Amino acid sequence: MHRAPAHLKVLALVGFMLLVVAIPRDAAWAPEAYGAAAALVVATVLLARVPLPFVLRRMVVEVPFVVFAVLVPFVAHGPRTSLPVLGLEVSAPGLAEAGHLLATGTIGVAAALTLAATTTARELLAGLARLRVPALLLEIMGFMLRYAEVVTGEWSRMLVALRSRGCEPRSPRHWPALGRALGALFVRSYERGERVHLAMLSRGYAGARATREVAP
Repeated sequence: MHRAPAHLKVLALVGFMLLVVAIPRDAAWAPEAYGAAAALVVATVLLARVPLPFVLRRMVVEVPFVVFAVLVPFVAHGPRTSLPVLGLEVSAPGLAEAGHLLATGTIGVAAALTLAATTTARELLAGLARLRVPALLLEIMGFMLRYAEVVTGEWSRMLVALRSRGCEPRSPRHWPALGRALGALFVRSYERGERVHLAMLSRGYAGARATREVAP
């Protein structure tokens, strides 16, 4: 799994997710199909020897989708049905839609995390280049990956400065200060991007092809 070409892994992920999304939500065999897809993802994780805590901790990014899916049966229209546990009246089509969203979202996030755990950023960009992804998008992704640690490091220092002044970001009464700090971080990041772009232009940058031509 770790040595497989990145472009093949990307194609496998996209094809797998297209199959999962194409499962009819109203079909009687849909739960079995979702279960088989989930079992395939778990088997891939175990085969690649990716630690399960690594995947489970990063599944937190799915929380907003889970909240949305939980609310769907209560706001959707259609025939009503009772939940076997709580006895609440919910929409039957909304319940099916919520189950579809939860299944596809969970499987998709887990599969993407498996790809991220078995592929480095450089390998992923090289694989996307082999798949003929536009060079401009690859440059944007490359700069994003390169400067992510710089921005997160600056945000960590800003949090230390906030706490040293008695501001606890988790307290609702300090959220206005946290919002101002996030705004300042955005401005600093934008200004840094402008300076980097000007520095690249001063060195003859005119696109990916020109960069390769002037590179030493």
